[in-house]
Amino acid sequence: MSDSPSLAAFVGRWLAGEIELAPITKLLGIRPVSLGPGEATIELTAGPHLHNAMGTVHGGVFGDLADVAMGAALATVADIGESFATLHLDLNYFHAVREGRLTATAKVVRRGRGGSNTTAHMTCDLHD
Repeated sequence: MSDSPSLAAFVGRWLAGEIELAPITKLLGIRPVSLGPGEATIELTAGPHLHNAMGTVHGGVFGDLADVAMGAALATVADIGESFATLHLDLNYFHAVREGRLTATAKVVRRGRGGSNTTAHMTCDLHD
């Protein structure tokens, strides 16, 4: 057994406000909302600091938000000493966002030895 702390404990400390999860979460202002076994809900406040040249939130921000949510969900059920990386990320956009609270809720769909599948659903409380 590894002496490493579990990833579930690590994301739990993030939820408790004891640590920053990663430099990217600090840069984008991503905050945890809730965590449960195989589930995570996170959010960020979208505004001009995340805009592309057209004045809307850059598409990559949505990718980062989904990726962090899915990683946090998987971390809640990861074995001690286990690590993982995103191998494929597919996004569908339905409308542009300028400002508002973006929320991503992720769930682990299938966990396997060689790979796992997660899904994330994002919503936005528009302020524009």
